[in-house]
Amino acid sequence: MTRPHDFGSEAGTVGGAEARVIPLHGPGREKPEALAAERDLREQEAARAGAPVVAFPGADQPAPAPEVLPDAVRSALTFIRDRLTGDYTVDEFGFDAELTDALFLPPLRALYKKWFRVDTHGVENLPSDGGALLVSNHSGTIPLDSLMTAVAVHDETGGRHLRGLGADLVFQVPLVGSFARKSGQTLACHADAERLLRKGELVGVWPEGFKGIGKPFASRYKLQRFGRGGFVSAALRAGVPIIPVSIIGAEEIYPKLGDIKVLARMLGLPYFPVTPFFPALGLLGAVPLPTKWSIEFGEPIATDSFGPDAVDDPMLVFQLTDQVRESIQQTLYRRLSQRKSVFRG
Repeated sequence: MTRPHDFGSEAGTVGGAEARVIPLHGPGREKPEALAAERDLREQEAARAGAPVVAFPGADQPAPAPEVLPDAVRSALTFIRDRLTGDYTVDEFGFDAELTDALFLPPLRALYKKWFRVDTHGVENLPSDGGALLVSNHSGTIPLDSLMTAVAVHDETGGRHLRGLGADLVFQVPLVGSFARKSGQTLACHADAERLLRKGELVGVWPEGFKGIGKPFASRYKLQRFGRGGFVSAALRAGVPIIPVSIIGAEEIYPKLGDIKVLARMLGLPYFPVTPFFPALGLLGAVPLPTKWSIEFGEPIATDSFGPDAVDDPMLVFQLTDQVRESIQQTLYRRLSQRKSVFRG
């Protein structure tokens, strides 16, 4: 009797002969196609392992830097933001430095550089810090000389502002008075002048006043009376130097030939000028002539050595006033003798 086959063993007998059971998927039973695919896969892996790594285009490139706005655009945006948020400073006199730098000075600077082509001399006499009183001649029918001096001081000192002392009339004219305050001007009184000087500001004064800017063309470059020396008293009390300033070129921008006094009284003006072009040509006649200017800052006159009681000495005040006036007048004469042309310098 034949014994049943044991399915758990690897060998059995067939017809008395021992048979070997070979596993269906054991080693050596792979199909040729599978062997070829496995061989190709190993070759591909080996090739990739030895191949150089090529970066994906742009993968390792640094990110482009964000575009930087021009300084002028950035300043304009900052100015607008500060105006909208109210984040700006106005001092006790109403001076708005940010507004002055952003809106007032740029058009004046264009006039300064392109129209009048101003040359400056003696800028080393302007202090980099601390107070000083700048005393200048005054001319031109319209006081553009004070504005051009403010531009010169700002640009030559790296950003210091000239705090001008103006007549009452300046602050009574609508809009003009507001602009004057915001740009740093204040009333020409001893108290304001001394406070500014003690704070270390550069203060400008034009002692000739309306007599200087309104004088006839025939009297050009001849200094008018300097008053009673109030500016000297302010400098003595504050102990700051006095810097004479001489301006050439402003006298010829509006040659004053006459004065319509009736119109001046009606308008509340010190004079109503008649020039070769105004009022004959209307607004066109109000365009200033493009004369060549020069501004010279003279050597400072020290006041701190006189002591606090010097202001009560009228003779000293008179002598200092005369010294400043004489310094300006002599500088004007010297500059005029060197000038070859009104329009070319």
